[in-house]
Amino acid sequence: MARFRYSMQSILNIKLKMETQAKQEFSVAKTALDEEEERLEKLCDRKRGYERRGTELLSGTLNIREIGENQAAIRCMEDYIERQQMNVDMAEENLEKARQRLTMVQIERKTHETLKEKAFEAFLMEEKRLESKEIDQLTSYTYGQRRSKENAERVPV
Repeated sequence: MARFRYSMQSILNIKLKMETQAKQEFSVAKTALDEEEERLEKLCDRKRGYERRGTELLSGTLNIREIGENQAAIRCMEDYIERQQMNVDMAEENLEKARQRLTMVQIERKTHETLKEKAFEAFLMEEKRLESKEIDQLTSYTYGQRRSKENAERVPV
């Protein structure tokens, strides 16, 4: 039996490498998003801490300087949070781009794998056809040999 060789195997190999690379890029983008979201959460926690402290400052003896510093810290944290939210949004966009690229590369790989499977099926069909042809030839030869032997035995000498 002949060996199956897919003529576009090198392209399939490249598609597999591209998929691996796209998976890595997706993973990096996901990690970056997670980090940005974690930073945002920490900033929000700090802001909540300042707000709790501000409530405490307003409920006890009033210290105008501390209240002013607390409000300035809250405004500062709001600015940080706003900037960090932009970073999170950008990381989400990068993740979505990486997801789309990964999806596209996976579709291309699957397409080439399907083509390889079809080529293999065609190869098997051709092998079966050739095998059947050989069997027919062998059967015809054997039958012909038997007939000529029978005819030789019938002929009187």
